[in-house]
Amino acid sequence: MFNAQYFRTFITLVETGSFTRTALCLEMTQPGVSQHVRKLEQYLDKSLLERQGRRFTLTEAGRRAYDYGLRLFTEHEQFRHSLDDEALDTGECRIASPGSVGLMFYPYILGQQQMYPGLTVSYSFAFSQEIIADVLAGRHDLGIVTEAVRHSDLNCQAWHQEPLCLVVPADFAGTTLTELMGIGFINYSDGVNHAGSLLRSNFPDEFRSMSQFRRQGFTNEVAMVLDAVARGLGFTVVSRLVLETSPWQRQVRELDLPVVEYESLHLVTRASARVPRRYERLLDGFREQRLRERFGHGEAAPNP
Repeated sequence: MFNAQYFRTFITLVETGSFTRTALCLEMTQPGVSQHVRKLEQYLDKSLLERQGRRFTLTEAGRRAYDYGLRLFTEHEQFRHSLDDEALDTGECRIASPGSVGLMFYPYILGQQQMYPGLTVSYSFAFSQEIIADVLAGRHDLGIVTEAVRHSDLNCQAWHQEPLCLVVPADFAGTTLTELMGIGFINYSDGVNHAGSLLRSNFPDEFRSMSQFRRQGFTNEVAMVLDAVARGLGFTVVSRLVLETSPWQRQVRELDLPVVEYESLHLVTRASARVPRRYERLLDGFREQRLRERFGHGEAAPNP
């Protein structure tokens, strides 16, 4: 029968190098230590020690059992701490978001994980409908979506806003809607909605619908859409998060517009579940970082 205590005794024996010191550390008798090791050897059906009088060395099976035991107790401690919803720096984080958010939020979370090794991260990039379905099914604790969700089994709350950027090839010299129509539009999953919102606000007398624009292509991966723009194939409208993380940001430029529109981000969780505090710290920390970068200290930010 599997017995975690046998592994704990064996690990202590390896680390102290002595049956006597192991007995003192674990408040056992020396025969009790020997018995635990024999029981573990019987359970594994392998010799773990090569004994030379009072000294010993590990067999290959002994080295592997020691490594496994360390992993076993590390995972046990992580699991135990993950049950504490009030803990800020331990536990698993299961999050899903569109690529437009995850391109910057996921690296931020990894940075937090480096500072707090007790955190583990499972992050999925997905479209809104997939995110909603996975949160409902319990595969993610938290989802980030670009539109408010109405569902009896979900909580949805506004979280953050990022400016939308009209992005053109670096050598594009135009400023009018007609000139934008001349180069065409590069679409992605949220592209039409974002572009329509931004163009309608800035060209109210000329803009009718996105059907005015020649479609120059589509990609379902927002991180790649600026590659097409950098090649001069058209313009697009993306969240500033996408522009700031793009490897093509030197080959494109943002067209200055008088009216700012935003991509609104919402958090979705199961209505019956309480979100652990570690999520709140990650979400608040990222949002505060973005606001400092955009507005500096003490400046007001738009409400989400």
